[in-house]
Amino acid sequence: MQLRYKRARSVLASLVVALALICAGTQPAGAQDATLPGGPQILVTPYLWLAGINATIQTPLERAPTVNADVSAIDLLSHLSAVPFMGSIEIRDGPLGLLGDALHVPVSAGITTRNVFFNGGNAKLVADTGTALLLYRVLEQPTQYADMGVGFRAWGFSSNLTLSPGILPGQSVNRSSSWGDPLIGGRYHIDLPSGFLPSGFGLTGYGDVGGFGVAAHSDWQLIGTIDYTPTPWINLHLGYRSLNFDYTASSGFNLGFNVHMKGPILAATFKF
Repeated sequence: MQLRYKRARSVLASLVVALALICAGTQPAGAQDATLPGGPQILVTPYLWLAGINATIQTPLERAPTVNADVSAIDLLSHLSAVPFMGSIEIRDGPLGLLGDALHVPVSAGITTRNVFFNGGNAKLVADTGTALLLYRVLEQPTQYADMGVGFRAWGFSSNLTLSPGILPGQSVNRSSSWGDPLIGGRYHIDLPSGFLPSGFGLTGYGDVGGFGVAAHSDWQLIGTIDYTPTPWINLHLGYRSLNFDYTASSGFNLGFNVHMKGPILAATFKF
């Protein structure tokens, strides 16, 4: 068990350091019921996403041109350095909707050295992403609906690498980077017929794709949930989310990374 913890800590530290070297480096909400009559609606969705990370990072380091990292959701949670934020909001008026999502995740990991030149250290990374989509309801029926839309996703990373003094004085390096990707996306929801399940259950699928070489080479995500509506003003969602991007820095160095974040998601939508 101790060996596994050390390995997970080492992998996470490698990921944070590699992202720091690269100077940087969710989402749209889950299911909603069809818009109720009576004017504009506001839908607020806090959620918990237990995502693991699988990443391949290209670095300019000759001794380590490629770094692979595989961090489970449990390992990531154990290295949180502050309270994360995960939530989305949607404003609907008739067939139009404005969907926004924000994800803030701060992590840190210890660095082990040979305690000669430096006596260990710490690597911190704060990852932020925000998505905005303008949606149009192309299908609306009593038991199903579909939305299509366009928008963007912004990414921001800030990192701090600190080495404690040994023979050499202590060092601290701060790096940050950000970019934005255009997106196209769609969402479909259908109510499940009552019978095998009680009334109020449904299924929702959401997907978007973007980047297109404007900033990231590719930037996409998929979300699938099973939904339950216990009251007209709240929806509960349980499902799976995958958020991915392939980005290469434009600094002229061989810096880039391909990141896949995926795991179960639990959410609740409150309607106002």
